[in-house]
Amino acid sequence: MDFIDLLLLAKDEDGNTLSDEAISAEADTFMFEGHDTTASGLAWLLYNLAHHPHYQERCRQEVRELLKGRDVEEIEWEDLSHLPFTTMCIKESLRLHPPVTAVSRRCTEDIALRDGRIIPKGIICLLSIYGTHHNPDIWPEPQVYNPLRFSPENSQGRSPLDFIPFSAGPRNCIGQSFAMAELKVVTALTVTRFAIRPDTGRPPVRAGKTLTK
Repeated sequence: MDFIDLLLLAKDEDGNTLSDEAISAEADTFMFEGHDTTASGLAWLLYNLAHHPHYQERCRQEVRELLKGRDVEEIEWEDLSHLPFTTMCIKESLRLHPPVTAVSRRCTEDIALRDGRIIPKGIICLLSIYGTHHNPDIWPEPQVYNPLRFSPENSQGRSPLDFIPFSAGPRNCIGQSFAMAELKVVTALTVTRFAIRPDTGRPPVRAGKTLTK
């Protein structure tokens, strides 16, 4: 059974099948929104590994030790939970370069801030994922790529809301498990077949900064 079959068989809370418009919208969300963000996350991950060859080599050795002589194309779903350092590298890349930099939410109740101000019910708030991931009070030296931030010992006491590349709460990204699986598989396939190096002849071009008010 493939993705389209699941949509054709899906039913809403009243037991009705999805309309053609709903199926089209869900397929669009899955195929385009999900692929674009995963592609962005993967590009930045490979960029970071290229600039940190010692981390890249640790990922390569981790994959090879896990496969124990199997071809990398034989990697299975169960293998993906046994790549702790590769997962740390992926998470740190998503922290440093989140594919989605902000999300909006409508407040369903009044929210009291620490300084006494109130965000009233009904207000739409823009939540900065990029700002959260680069907050030096949470992440020391936030511009440095350091996968060890996500080691078990360094993750103790950290709030789950400090790292939100897939948003959080009941409306978080429905495809986050799928996206993480994609990133792990493509990383394993890539680092075992290639040595990733930066192209020194084409330095990155920094984007211009824009201020709005």
